[in-house]
Amino acid sequence: MLDFDKRTILVTGGGAGIGRATVEKFARLKAKVRVIESDAARAADVEAWLVSQGDGHKVFRGDVTRADDVRRVFAELAATDGALDVLVNNVGDSLQLAKPFEDYSDEDIDRLYGANLRHVFEVTRSALPLLKRHRSPTASIVNLSTIEGFRGVPNLAVYSTFKTALAGFTRSLAVELGRHAIRVNQVAPEATETAQLPLSQFIKAEYAERVSDWVPLGRYGKAEEIADAVIYLASDMASWVSGTTLHVDGGALAASGWYRTPQGGWTIAPVIETNGFNF
Repeated sequence: MLDFDKRTILVTGGGAGIGRATVEKFARLKAKVRVIESDAARAADVEAWLVSQGDGHKVFRGDVTRADDVRRVFAELAATDGALDVLVNNVGDSLQLAKPFEDYSDEDIDRLYGANLRHVFEVTRSALPLLKRHRSPTASIVNLSTIEGFRGVPNLAVYSTFKTALAGFTRSLAVELGRHAIRVNQVAPEATETAQLPLSQFIKAEYAERVSDWVPLGRYGKAEEIADAVIYLASDMASWVSGTTLHVDGGALAASGWYRTPQGGWTIAPVIETNGFNF
């Protein structure tokens, strides 16, 4: 049920991180992989890797936040493939815009909209004619979100809002497209070590040993683990799953701000030594 033989898969931003891990897993499961990647070096690298796996794959150089690029890619897909079985809307980024809400400019908001929601509309709308011709029992759209769409996050209010909206889009589209046998779901990871988010560089050395206390499962995620969730939702194993969010976060959302202490208890102040909240 994890065999994607003869199925055509499109992954946006498939040149690095979670996107790249997803591309590699689909290719190993015999899918015909299509990738949209804006970075030239990453596009060349993932293309070389796909060539090493055999024929039938294709990498498009393009920026999904640019409508002209999206139209060009889908015109070619329509001409060469004619149908699509899985769309993975992987692109998304906080763009390192973290500041109080009143300091966001109109340009900041527009950039975050383009990177996290507007392009999902554009790509999905362009993909639907091909998805409706799917060859598999059901077609699948998988959107990549984040835990930050499900909890409050200071100084990232705009980014978080667009990710929250993505959940509404996922649910509503799932209802709308069910009659076409198209399933729509999303994956919401906690922080994952990637080139885009190098956690090991962000965490101060004096706190590094505390990471195992900050996530219930004791560590942050790996790109391959998020890709596994995407594969599941795209596969026949999830043939009756639609309109839902799969939280792949090591239990972080369930913990809702509670952290283990070095003494073996729990606290809501993970860096402050305190007995007041030590349960």
